[in-house]
Amino acid sequence: MNLKPLIINGKEVKFPIIQGGMGIRISLNKLASACMNSGIVATISAAQPGFLNKNFRKDPIGENKKELKIEIKKSRLANKNGILGVNLMHAGSNYPDYARFLAKQDIDFIVSGAGLPLDLPEYLGGSNVKGAFIISSGRAARIMLKSWDRRYKYMPAFIVCEGPLAGGHLGFSKEQMASGDYESLEKIVMDTKEVVKVFEDKYKIHIPIIAGGGIHDGHDMADMLKVGADGVQIATRFIATHECDVDDSYKQMIINSEENDIVTVKSPAGLPGRAVKNFLTKTLDKHNLKLHYCVDCLISCKKKGIPYCITEQLGNSTSGDNNGLIFTGAKAYLIEKLDYVENIVNDIIRECRSDLKLSGGMV
Repeated sequence: MNLKPLIINGKEVKFPIIQGGMGIRISLNKLASACMNSGIVATISAAQPGFLNKNFRKDPIGENKKELKIEIKKSRLANKNGILGVNLMHAGSNYPDYARFLAKQDIDFIVSGAGLPLDLPEYLGGSNVKGAFIISSGRAARIMLKSWDRRYKYMPAFIVCEGPLAGGHLGFSKEQMASGDYESLEKIVMDTKEVVKVFEDKYKIHIPIIAGGGIHDGHDMADMLKVGADGVQIATRFIATHECDVDDSYKQMIINSEENDIVTVKSPAGLPGRAVKNFLTKTLDKHNLKLHYCVDCLISCKKKGIPYCITEQLGNSTSGDNNGLIFTGAKAYLIEKLDYVENIVNDIIRECRSDLKLSGGMV
């Protein structure tokens, strides 16, 4: 017996792991290529990939599209047959424009979270690119599936269940995070598995359920498979890799972090985010930061009275400024060294197989 592979868009991947899309400029072609070559699903982030381009502030949409084309092309040159997708936040401005653009690219899927992407199938008509979504409750999964069924007769290529230990923006309110009044990832997965049954029966398909948020190693992966997940999404663990596209100083902040360095911060998006404690998080305890420019990146951003510009602070940090926003998952403190993607994948699979008592302990 062995681990069941994931099948997305008619393609099969060796190991049931999806590398989560992280922005700004964390998940680009180098990380995507390494992940596909290591037998897992790769995801590029559509969050401001053109941030470093000279003309970005004047034409953010044009520069982002230009950079996405480059990143996708380079990823495909490295692995033409791997499963490759793009994470596109629904809360981002100009979502329909980006979704239509990505539907024409050489990728296998668009996965959207940061809100409910009820309209995603609308932009995929006639495309070979499949749609998927990220939710934080079985209730949200039901809303999404009923809407896609009723409006488009369309089902997702997979569903990511994201729990409270995820990095970056969280699908839970500030009050929920403070009180601990939220569902566990196990509960979200089990609830979603129940929700999808009726739609799987109707369309005579299987909808893979992917567990994400706080998945650090093979033991975490095995726990999720035991409760019914078809695979896991892992993001933070892949930041501290030689192949990750982010600046080395960002990787070092992750490696050097301790458990009490992982904090939640307020965000212009209106939801809490998880990050590494640094100059920015300490400053925000006292006052908001001055805004230097705006590229209208988030629909939910009020632009006035916000704590900081998330594009500026994330872009600065991932480009080498340790005073910027260092988004990360809750278990970042467990990462102790820089490693290669293939080594990490192999370690995770060995641990998972051992916990599940599967044959093939060695990759």
